[in-house]
Amino acid sequence: MIVYLGIDLGSTTSKAIILDPTGEIIGRGITNTRSDYNVAAEIARMEAEFNSRFSLLRRRVEADGGSPVEWARIFDLLDSRFHFLQYLSRHERLATAMTDSIKHDSSRADLAERLQAALQQTLEAIRTRFFDGQVNSTSQFFRDLFSATFMRMIDKFDRLTFDRLVSVYDRSINPVENQIISFDFAELTERSLELMPAETGIVWPLIRKYLREVAAISLDPTDYIGTGYGRQLLPFEEKHIKSEILCHALGAHDYFPETRTVLDIGGQDTKAIQVDEHGLVTSFQMNDRCAAGCGRYLGYIADEMSISVSELGPLAMAADHETNICSTCTVFAGAELREHLNLGERKENVLAGLHLAIVQRAFALLARSGGARNEFTFTGGVARNAAVVKYVSNMTRTNYGELTINLHPDSIFMGALGAAIFGLRRKGAHA
Repeated sequence: MIVYLGIDLGSTTSKAIILDPTGEIIGRGITNTRSDYNVAAEIARMEAEFNSRFSLLRRRVEADGGSPVEWARIFDLLDSRFHFLQYLSRHERLATAMTDSIKHDSSRADLAERLQAALQQTLEAIRTRFFDGQVNSTSQFFRDLFSATFMRMIDKFDRLTFDRLVSVYDRSINPVENQIISFDFAELTERSLELMPAETGIVWPLIRKYLREVAAISLDPTDYIGTGYGRQLLPFEEKHIKSEILCHALGAHDYFPETRTVLDIGGQDTKAIQVDEHGLVTSFQMNDRCAAGCGRYLGYIADEMSISVSELGPLAMAADHETNICSTCTVFAGAELREHLNLGERKENVLAGLHLAIVQRAFALLARSGGARNEFTFTGGVARNAAVVKYVSNMTRTNYGELTINLHPDSIFMGALGAAIFGLRRKGAHA
């Protein structure tokens, strides 16, 4: 099958998009970027390939029978089981690594018993979350899922045991996370079906009817383009590398053709881009010194408050005012955060102030690029944060009047989408 692949190797997440010859997205893949960039890019590509096969499988069964709404539910359930089985394989490897790491500990028996109990409780808790549809596979990855749950499970132990188990986890996670685990799509889907609710059994024969055919389809890309913060580290020839500015602009323009300004807040950088009616870049500005005001900044604040990044936005939205944050430096803002909390300020108000500080910094960059023009498209992983979106909307209205502001659930994939479109256009298959 003719497909085109785009990979966006970012500082916090790596994304991949697969397009069919008409330019339609058939697969999306995303994972957290880790110390081995090649592994992150390969896992994102594999995830996009699995997602593409599910798209093709769904097309076939929908054409054969059943209502679209019903099939949407069935494939959501199937996808959650499929991702749980992938999680399970990595969990088992991590459990083995953690167990091996305490073999020579003098108090091994006691520590090993507690470790095994915590590992089993962690697995059961995460299995429940997958099966209840509480895991978003595009924003919650293995490390995040395991660490947050494992820490809760060992928090009941005394301080010494807790610290030793955290140390065991810290020693084991990186080698396991940097392993590529190969999965057979057909075999894993068969196992996923066995984990589906019994009442869905009536549709299993239809899925199995097309499963082997779809699994055998070649998805080797006809052309591919890499982009993003770590693009120079991808094992691609120079002709397969494109600037992230060009790719983000083209991706945003593909979704919203009337876009003339793009603001992208990613993990390591913020980009303000002006584009023409063809999606070509006419000017841009990009932060060039540090990660202050980017996704990393939010990640640092989340760590300081011992909460997940996904909790930051909802907490900030519950504020009754924004605490004044004087510094946009990540380190100094952390000190300010602790100072305000120690003085009794509500964490919701402090977080609101931090979110506002990020947006103010982004808008200073936006002004230097030429300001916001209609239509204005906001992209990047931070565009999923409701509090950031609120302040972006408010500041756009205040500074530039009533503009159409575009947001899309695929905002984090814009760079990978633009890269895939460049590949498709290069082969002359796209208008």
